[in-house]
Amino acid sequence: MTQFTMSRRSVLTSAAALPLAGMVATPVSAAAPLTGPARAPYNRIKLGGYDVTSLLAGTRTVPDPNTIFGLNATPEAFAAASEAAMIPTDKSQFFFTPTVVNTGAELVLFDTGLNAEGITAALAAAGYTPDQIDVVVITHMHGDHIGGMMNAGAATFPNARYVTGSAEFDHWNGTDNEGFATNVRPMAEQFEMIGDGGSVASGITGMAAFGHTPGHMTYMIESEGQQLVLGADFANHYVWSLAHPEWEVRFDMDKAAAAATRRTLLGMLAADRIPFIGYHMPFPALGFVETRGEGFHYVPASYQFVMDS
Repeated sequence: MTQFTMSRRSVLTSAAALPLAGMVATPVSAAAPLTGPARAPYNRIKLGGYDVTSLLAGTRTVPDPNTIFGLNATPEAFAAASEAAMIPTDKSQFFFTPTVVNTGAELVLFDTGLNAEGITAALAAAGYTPDQIDVVVITHMHGDHIGGMMNAGAATFPNARYVTGSAEFDHWNGTDNEGFATNVRPMAEQFEMIGDGGSVASGITGMAAFGHTPGHMTYMIESEGQQLVLGADFANHYVWSLAHPEWEVRFDMDKAAAAATRRTLLGMLAADRIPFIGYHMPFPALGFVETRGEGFHYVPASYQFVMDS
């Protein structure tokens, strides 16, 4: 058998012998323009017999997060928690994540985002139209949850019935809050008020989670033996709220009650290994909770909900 060897000199000699045409560079396309970061505006999973779709209705960068989270923590402790999670201390990214649950019988929307434009665009990306929404559930009445209820003076979701916590509605109805007056009060007669344990639809149950607001509610979704909690704002950051549930948050109206609610719900999610969607968690806002030291740790969902059964 003949063996072939090739030295560096012979390679160079062979290249030099190539026809000139083979040496001429061919034109190449111009480089694609840089477009910056992007993310899909929705994420859909199966939960038993239900579709659950989280919607990115808005996101923004907010400076000085230590003026929002950890108000009762030292700057050193806040910096240490941030550094351990490899996130900056001078700014934070906020996400606004309404969720649609399709039970097969009804299309249920939880919260409406900052404005009508954001929620309707996210719905469209997910393949839904506002007139398809059968039920709108308002977890609480901060502006980033009720901002999309009205569109140019008309109801954004014209065919929907509305559900909220009775304690939440009663609180805001007794104020002169502009967001409530603009977005909620015109729809007051269409609201059904529920309390702790109240039913929204088959498999959807309200759970009192007071503190962030006087009547803040979370919701348990159950189908075919599977569970998911729509957590709304009981925890507003995946690090600062979970690792240190006792840290005060500027937007919590009753800070002591909010901290107690946070620890209770996080403990339940960790103990029972129930996934949750948090309105302000990093999109797609779906994850699990594990106990870590004196606090908790956020575990983003990976492929748990996309595998074939």
